[in-house]
Amino acid sequence: MFAGFGGQGIMLMGQILAQAAMNEGFEVVWIPSYGPEMRGGTAYCMVIMGDRPIGSPIVKNPQHLVAMNRPSLEKFAPDLVILDLMLPGMQGLDVLRRIRDAAATPVIVVSAKDSEADVVTALELGATDFLGKPVDPRELALRLRNTLTAKAHQDSLDRTVAAAVE
Repeated sequence: MFAGFGGQGIMLMGQILAQAAMNEGFEVVWIPSYGPEMRGGTAYCMVIMGDRPIGSPIVKNPQHLVAMNRPSLEKFAPDLVILDLMLPGMQGLDVLRRIRDAAATPVIVVSAKDSEADVVTALELGATDFLGKPVDPRELALRLRNTLTAKAHQDSLDRTVAAAVE
């Protein structure tokens, strides 16, 4: 999914990805969506690709999101982010800061950059958990499950409090 303000090239990005996927022989559906105000307003598009015909192009939780602005990130935020600190062209801690500035999404850092200072810094910046590489897949799966369970519990509490206040 690509999301942002109209005029940021959201539709073009989706069309380019859809065309590239078709050129590679994939089945593709491109679904554009504009808010009522068109240019300058909200815009998003979904690109669904598969190696089989696509029966229903409805996506509740996109697997990948390119958010060009904060409102889009908040609207389509993932349930959890797995982040490596060693990224090409950008520092992982800067990505963590940006995620924290935009949302309360749980972030599990999985990185070979796992000195005590790296772990403490990531946790101070708001990482929910930290695993050094190499990672045991069973441990990662359990930490993902526990983090998502805690998030679901917190979301439920938040809804209960909001309903009580109304």
